[in-house]
Amino acid sequence: MGAKGPPDLDEVGMKATRDARPIHRVYVDGFYMDRTDVTNKEFDSFVKATGYVTVAERKPRGEEFPGAPPQNLVAGSVVFSPPDHAVLLDNQFQWWTYEHGANWRHPLGPKSDIKGKDNFPVVHIAYEDAEAYSKWTRKRLPTEAEWEFAARGGAAGTSFVWGDEFRPDGKWMANTHQGNFPNQDTGDDGYAGIAPVAQYMPNAYGLYDMAGNVWQWTSDWYREDYYRLLAATHIVTRNPQGPDSSFDPSEPNQSKKVLRGGSFLCTDQYCSRYLVGTRGKGEVSTGTNHLGFRCVMARQTWQARSNRSELVDEHHVSGSAKHSSVLLLR
Repeated sequence: MGAKGPPDLDEVGMKATRDARPIHRVYVDGFYMDRTDVTNKEFDSFVKATGYVTVAERKPRGEEFPGAPPQNLVAGSVVFSPPDHAVLLDNQFQWWTYEHGANWRHPLGPKSDIKGKDNFPVVHIAYEDAEAYSKWTRKRLPTEAEWEFAARGGAAGTSFVWGDEFRPDGKWMANTHQGNFPNQDTGDDGYAGIAPVAQYMPNAYGLYDMAGNVWQWTSDWYREDYYRLLAATHIVTRNPQGPDSSFDPSEPNQSKKVLRGGSFLCTDQYCSRYLVGTRGKGEVSTGTNHLGFRCVMARQTWQARSNRSELVDEHHVSGSAKHSSVLLLR
């Protein structure tokens, strides 16, 4: 596990890989994984069946935000709101806004909707929302180790999910940001902003969008020093579950989980975390319009519901690392 980075890695890339070092070995048992991020259509089925209300749709309570003015306690979520001109990349609040009324049904705010976007990844999903959906489907969220094993598709040591070149033969392999960040996305890769799922080539395991488009939750708590602590044991950890608690030195009072994969906003100008092995982090109660998730299932769970054959692709791909394997759900 961990990020190697291409030979021409610049300072932005080095910053992206800082908490993903040292590279170390782990052992992951075989599992099943959704071939795409959870879509609006799938999440809508969950909400209709259960009546679930996401964190972004709930009015914040005063005791959760002591001292906040009552007028600020309004349901909403964080939306990418780029300025109309170039800015110094020293303050992310220049392009992120808490938007009242933004949620999975209204990803850009109350005047937006998801009509005609059934096949887009669901966004504005807090960690507990992703957990609730995964439990309803009798799946779970992947560990960070499972996610990286799946993303690599059986290959070790590559810089990207698909290999070592960002654009092999000039081909776009993921939905990332082109143009001047944050004020201009030229959409050279086919999409300015979020894209429907499965618009780019899958990896060697048949998994789509394991880089770019939307970030994905994992079940591991985030610690900047976790890889150093794990590597210091000098053993190959089997099925690592992450640290016992979260600690981000830049925001020590916030509880964060590891995010993986990067998003449509990743660029070598600011965030190059489309590099396989790099790590993101997300405060557990916060969703954004570039954050989604996908689910996994243990072999034992699959065996218990083996009559549900419609969930798995019979032409599964086995992994090459120590008999582990990734099989495709949906």
